[in-house]
Amino acid sequence: MRYNSLNSYLKEKFGCKIYKLALSGGLSCPNRDGTISTGGCIFCSNGGSGDFAADKMLSITEQIESAKNRVSAKIKNGKYIAYFQSFTNTYGDIDYLRSIFTEAINHPDIVALSIGTRPDCLPDEVLNLLGELNKIKPVWVELGLQTIHENTAKYINRGYTLDVFNTAVNNLNKINVDVIVHLIIGLPFESKEDILESVKYVSSMNISGIKLQLLHVLKNTPLEKEYSLNKFEVLSMEEYVDIIAECLRYIPKSIVIHRLTGDGPKSILVAPLWSGNKKAVLNYMNKRFNELNVIQGSLCS
Repeated sequence: MRYNSLNSYLKEKFGCKIYKLALSGGLSCPNRDGTISTGGCIFCSNGGSGDFAADKMLSITEQIESAKNRVSAKIKNGKYIAYFQSFTNTYGDIDYLRSIFTEAINHPDIVALSIGTRPDCLPDEVLNLLGELNKIKPVWVELGLQTIHENTAKYINRGYTLDVFNTAVNNLNKINVDVIVHLIIGLPFESKEDILESVKYVSSMNISGIKLQLLHVLKNTPLEKEYSLNKFEVLSMEEYVDIIAECLRYIPKSIVIHRLTGDGPKSILVAPLWSGNKKAVLNYMNKRFNELNVIQGSLCS
């Protein structure tokens, strides 16, 4: 079984090493500022899932240069994707959004713009802006769905229904913007069958990419409180990797796999602690994938 990895896809599309630079637009989230809720999703850290992003006090160009310096040892003569990661990056004044996105996309070392957001934060004026930007360089919109199951969505305080997600995907398809969907593996009370249902559902849609993210319990989150009360268990490394291998069987090769795991900041990671050893996780995943004949590749390999 072969899956279409992001690394292979980027090398094929751009002809060189591509690295994502996590940026911050200094934006908030309707699930935090009281518009929808004040608590946010229960797993989300104080950094708004952008704990590795550049300093929001810097200009976008300064953030790009700072982030380039941090990864300079990993990439030589390559290009970059500007990744607006923290909080909800289409939740703001349209003129401000135009300013920060235009500054990023016009940087000579940036080959694409990736924008993390919520499906309920894509009004017409934002869609029009994304369509304009997509004519300059490729634009990706990363939607944090996490699960298709409404009971879980309520438990994690997601704040929107599956219908809202479906509408967002359709609207982004209309302007030919690539859609990448985030799913969390190991959410409380979800079985393997529940996880696979989410994977099958999003894989049937017109999306270009998917991120499979291990559930992390982070300090100072509502999820940490739930975990401290022993309300749920986290996955072992072996369980997680076997679930990931099963998920890949249902994802068409036309969909790029942007992530198979993830590592939360060690300073705030509560569980699972094994996820903090990224090298060990990747080594085990490669070993298990070899046993299961799961091969990383691309559409043309």
